[in-house]
Amino acid sequence: MARAVTTQHKTIATAAAWVVALLIFFPILYTIITSFKSEQEAIQGFNLIPSGTFESYSEVQQQSGYFKFFFNSVLLSVGSTVLALIVAIPAAWSMAFSPTKRTKDILMWMLSTKMMPAVAVLFPIYLIFRDSGLLDSRIGLTVMLMLINLPIVVWMLYTYFREIPGEILEAARMDGASLWNEIIYVLTPMAVPGIASTMLLNIILAWNEAFWTIRLTTTNAAPLTAFISSFSSPQGLFWAKLSAASTLAIAPILIMGWFSQKQLVRGLTFGAVK
Repeated sequence: MARAVTTQHKTIATAAAWVVALLIFFPILYTIITSFKSEQEAIQGFNLIPSGTFESYSEVQQQSGYFKFFFNSVLLSVGSTVLALIVAIPAAWSMAFSPTKRTKDILMWMLSTKMMPAVAVLFPIYLIFRDSGLLDSRIGLTVMLMLINLPIVVWMLYTYFREIPGEILEAARMDGASLWNEIIYVLTPMAVPGIASTMLLNIILAWNEAFWTIRLTTTNAAPLTAFISSFSSPQGLFWAKLSAASTLAIAPILIMGWFSQKQLVRGLTFGAVK
């Protein structure tokens, strides 16, 4: 009887999970479907059967030059992630293995900065970028993306590092390892799953960032988020072209997420069971 109840619960839970997954994925699916419609079909209303035309993709590529925006997105997301890891790994090490009574307060303060509306600091940051000559520059936007995601990166690495026994690092010190050797050759290899999942998550966050990438760029450093917004014009929304642009923008990150999902799950559950 108990086994039957357990099986029933598992079936219900599985069905509920599939329903939730489909609800979450449906907007993406409908965007992809709409991208294969003509503009006339796209504005006619809800329809899950496209005509199968590639007209929108062809026009999007001719008008905007997809690969330029794609290159900028790759450069910005990977570059900001590398910078964030360079800063966050030593910071997380110090908080995990040399904590003070203010460590938790600092972590909470860092995390609280993510709760502040970005528009609240748009004006001063825009002026700083303008006066520094960083507007529409890849360097400026890379640093900006690194800074806005740094609290999450530090917090995640801190939780992973806390699961590593401190005795191992003490043994490395007794063997004469310097601080940097301890971090690079002892700590980092042991936390590879956590670092990898943090890196992947940061790439996704940087890739999807729209607020700052649209407002701090125009043409030279514009990533795929700006590529999508370019299809919203005063003349109206061209739904088929907008859907095609959105599909081209999300396709690389969806593919990366699909192939790296095991690594993401492994890293996000790193240290969950002792």
